[in-house]
Amino acid sequence: MSEKRRDNKGRILRIGESQRKDGRYVYKYTDFYGKVRFVYAWRLTAADKTPAGKRDSLPLRERIEEIQKDLDDGIDIIGKKMTVCQLYKKYMEYRRNVRRNTEKGRQCLLNLLENDPLGTKSIDSVRMSDAKDWVLRMDESGYAYKTINNYKCSLKAVFCTAIEECCIRKNPFNFALSTILKDNSVQKIALTAEQEENLLTFARSDKVYQKYVDELIILLGTGLRISEFCGLTEELDLENRIIHVDHQLMKDTSNGYYVEVPKTKTGIRQIPMSEKVYQAFKNVIENRGKIESVSISGYHNFLFLKQDGQPKVAANYESMLRGLVKKYNKNHDEKLPDISPHTFRHTFCTRLADAGMNPKALQYIMGHSNINMTLNYYAHATYDSAESEMRRLTA
Repeated sequence: MSEKRRDNKGRILRIGESQRKDGRYVYKYTDFYGKVRFVYAWRLTAADKTPAGKRDSLPLRERIEEIQKDLDDGIDIIGKKMTVCQLYKKYMEYRRNVRRNTEKGRQCLLNLLENDPLGTKSIDSVRMSDAKDWVLRMDESGYAYKTINNYKCSLKAVFCTAIEECCIRKNPFNFALSTILKDNSVQKIALTAEQEENLLTFARSDKVYQKYVDELIILLGTGLRISEFCGLTEELDLENRIIHVDHQLMKDTSNGYYVEVPKTKTGIRQIPMSEKVYQAFKNVIENRGKIESVSISGYHNFLFLKQDGQPKVAANYESMLRGLVKKYNKNHDEKLPDISPHTFRHTFCTRLADAGMNPKALQYIMGHSNINMTLNYYAHATYDSAESEMRRLTA
């Protein structure tokens, strides 16, 4: 009968365990893929002391327990040592067919991870406390609640992939952001009918802003996203008074102008023109004149142009509306809130919801992919609208 192997303290070593001449312990095993692996430690058990001048680590037998548990659960012991940045890059590799804005957002998150301690941690070492610490660092750096939440959701999805690939067992981002941070997002507002009329009346009377009145009327009367609005061309169906929405015009600093289809299939839709919107479109076309049109992704004759003949984009309207509201408030006691192009879309949807439009019809006009967005995100019921609806139904 062969003598059992022992360490330099006389302890019996188990199968796979051995001790080198320098005193370091070694464990030899075969991983999930059939490859021989080795792990090392200066201590065999927790009771042992790490030799002076040597780096401390888990004792060998505790590491063996972890390895055996990983092997039993089919955990990829190589994959689990990926850093968070490496995991995120791998995740993006499998999801290439995305919009330009999504691609830019992903790159922003990757840049953040590369400059944060979280990005260099191995994914198996990331605990929920690490994820929450990252959230707090983002908040301290001045990132908005919604931005942090979007990034957190992205990382949760990335770690879900790691779980599916048997690299880890638990998702450290599986928590509600509201348990860590207070949602300080500014609630989107809809203009009242009085505010809408006051704004248009002031714009009509102002020498600087009167040229924008027709554009304001169209935005308020169609609920178009500003990128859809900027993408409109002279190819309008004025005869049938229909706006065909099938693309949006965008611009960024690195690539300039570009055209994209709506984000979802429901974004492709037809919007009927009211009489006011119809007249505003006629005015725009008549006042546009003969301007040499640029061509962007096969689209040309854009309706809304800057002085240089280039199409307007969201930033142009955001700047114009800031100036308009500032000038209005300077001349009136009753102040207007901050207004963006999306405020007009918000106002349009709220107005139709308060008027009792069928939710599915409203969802179609707005181009929402989910009815909950129409019901909960835009349509804000008030006491007056609730009262009038009850009177109508119980009359």
